[in-house]
Amino acid sequence: MAAVTSPETSPQPRVYFQTAAAGSTEEPETPVRKQGRVTVKYDRKELRKRLNLEEWIIDQLTDLYDCEEEAIPELEIDVDELLDMPSDDDRGARVKDLLIDCYKPTEDFVSDLLDKIRGMQKLTTPQKK
Repeated sequence: MAAVTSPETSPQPRVYFQTAAAGSTEEPETPVRKQGRVTVKYDRKELRKRLNLEEWIIDQLTDLYDCEEEAIPELEIDVDELLDMPSDDDRGARVKDLLIDCYKPTEDFVSDLLDKIRGMQKLTTPQKK
């Protein structure tokens, strides 16, 4: 998971790709920038919700484990995997299994997480037309 500055502190980030002329071995003096089209294929609103959720998860895990983000034990809470599960009971059990070595109570985190993912969509790779 990558940390990204919040939208309140900076404008939305943009992705740029440098392109070079075909067959050219020289670097162009002025790089040509082309805006990426990632958000064209995915729903921007869903991407924003997912990013906000991942940032919230990181914040909660740093509180639960009383450490900095870099020191959080290796664990991956896969939101798409949770969305594939048939019930909230299954989702809650999976998250609790992942947090087995956390010494603080995790019930509030689990219930808040389940509330936040309710109604979210899976992020699937779009099919080429």
